[in-house]
Amino acid sequence: MRAARGVALCILMLLLLAGQALASQVSHHRFHSELLGRDYPYTLYLPEGYHDSGLDYPVLYLLHGSFGSDRDWVTRGALKEIADRMIRQGRIPPALIVMPGSQSWWVDGHNEPARSALLEELLPHVEEVWRVVPEREWRGIAGLSAGGYGTVNFILERPELFAAAAALSPASYYPLPPANSSAREHAAFLTPEGRFDADLWQRLNYPAHLDSYLTQDYVVPLYLSAGNRDVFDAVGHARRLQAALEENQPGQVPLEVLSGGHTWRVWRASLGPALAFMFRYLQPPQPALSQAP
Repeated sequence: MRAARGVALCILMLLLLAGQALASQVSHHRFHSELLGRDYPYTLYLPEGYHDSGLDYPVLYLLHGSFGSDRDWVTRGALKEIADRMIRQGRIPPALIVMPGSQSWWVDGHNEPARSALLEELLPHVEEVWRVVPEREWRGIAGLSAGGYGTVNFILERPELFAAAAALSPASYYPLPPANSSAREHAAFLTPEGRFDADLWQRLNYPAHLDSYLTQDYVVPLYLSAGNRDVFDAVGHARRLQAALEENQPGQVPLEVLSGGHTWRVWRASLGPALAFMFRYLQPPQPALSQAP
């Protein structure tokens, strides 16, 4: 009887270890950034079975908000639980999700070249180190608040890089951020004298990229969401953005208005619909060509 129990325990342990090997994983990474002059942090979601699948995957870059970090989407946004559930249910394919950290608003601002570091260093690093397909049709980008601001700017300026996007409560304020916005006290937009740089905001905000985007051949479907009690009127600003894009890409700029404010409750609620929308346009995993682990 004791021997039988020992065998059963060994089998149980093997099953548990196998389950752990197959389960999705969240890990934290850094690489040296020449542009930033420091390490560039990012949190990484790997889907179940990544290491043994023999597949190359689509990749989603998921940006945090103002004064946030690369860990926010996992610790506050329930990213792992939501992605696990949607993959298990077949609502999205297995994918890598990269959550970078930035000390800026995803712009080349007064404090650091965050835009350039993401485009010129993070994307090549991820495509070299991890098994993702390094082509537009397998690459998406999304973010909340300041990360939504960055997302909109990235897709309008560089639409050849991203096949789908989502901006949750995007802080894409026009013509200037409201008086209560943290943009007005963020180092990205503060002059050396400590004043908010309105000219820089207008040079970097999405209207500066609209004309060139609307005259080129790429279209980036964009999911928008915001809370109906958002203290920054994110709904109103999102409607303005939607109107600017809708004629160019009809039916590909949905806006979902949720009950709530500028809060994680709204962003968690809209993450699932945002993922479902983006993966309608992103390609699924394919047999691996890369040599990454």
